[in-house]
Amino acid sequence: MRRSAAAGGSALFFALAPGTVAGVIPWALTGWRVGTALPWPLRTAGWLMIGAGLLVIVPAFARFVREGAGTPAPVAETARLVVGGPYRFVRNPMYVAVMLVIFGQSLVLGRLSLVIWGLAAGAAMVAFAKGYEEPRLRQLYGADYEAYRRAVPGWWPRLPRRR
Repeated sequence: MRRSAAAGGSALFFALAPGTVAGVIPWALTGWRVGTALPWPLRTAGWLMIGAGLLVIVPAFARFVREGAGTPAPVAETARLVVGGPYRFVRNPMYVAVMLVIFGQSLVLGRLSLVIWGLAAGAAMVAFAKGYEEPRLRQLYGADYEAYRRAVPGWWPRLPRRR
């Protein structure tokens, strides 16, 4: 896939997938209005979580274009297994980042509905990753994916081991 097509496809998928899950649906649930005003340390933690999520997800999407020569969308798969950038620390950085954003929003806005939405969205992401993505990656990349899967945790980031 040409780099310009991969970039365009990734941008579109970014708007559709995380844009909907962490943007449109939380807005529909809250109208971005504060529910219960939580203490400032919790609201600050929420803003930090949102910022951290964005700092992870944007480079993760870009990594699919640069390293994988494709998109994160299942309809335009990568030519190569993506293992650099945030993928060195966790196999599912996009999902983890979206969860950080949603739970950060719940703290900023003081909305239990966002906690419930975050748990539901997280369960759907885990089910999709386990039921579709992992078998597909195993099929596409075989031993390379298995070695990566053994070396990098799926959901809880950690620093890579020193050799």
